[in-house]
Amino acid sequence: MEKDIAALPLVPPFSRETAIRKVRAAEDAWNTRDPQRVSLAYTVDSRWRNRSEFVNGRDQIVAFLTRKWEREREYRLIKELWAFNGARIAVRFAYECQDSNGQWWRSYGNENWEFDESGLMQVRHASINDLSIAESDRLYHWPLGRRPDDYPGLSELRL
Repeated sequence: MEKDIAALPLVPPFSRETAIRKVRAAEDAWNTRDPQRVSLAYTVDSRWRNRSEFVNGRDQIVAFLTRKWEREREYRLIKELWAFNGARIAVRFAYECQDSNGQWWRSYGNENWEFDESGLMQVRHASINDLSIAESDRLYHWPLGRRPDDYPGLSELRL
């Protein structure tokens, strides 16, 4: 009997299928740009390193994401599974956004995630580099919100 992939729980230990689904679920949540909703994927005492900023707990996550998305307008993100093992997942990502001066940016990065037994992320380490781009160099053109299923991913876009 074939497994119904959609019915597999998104808790450790991760299989390739559940890790891919966990990554897409995170991408979808971040593309809502709803700090409160996004924070619910993390433990109440989750610890982050995002660039050079250290964030601890859901309240700080909400504050961090609120500041982030006030500054990063027209935010669109794509994440891709890099590796997984047990309760850990590594992803690579790229997002595009526009600052308050109208300058477009593409930010590239890697994240290392660690989950508790219920599937909430308890540790997130993000390393990110920013590249200013011309509007004509943008690659992410879907309407704000969830990336459509038929929209190319990072590998297909050669990012």
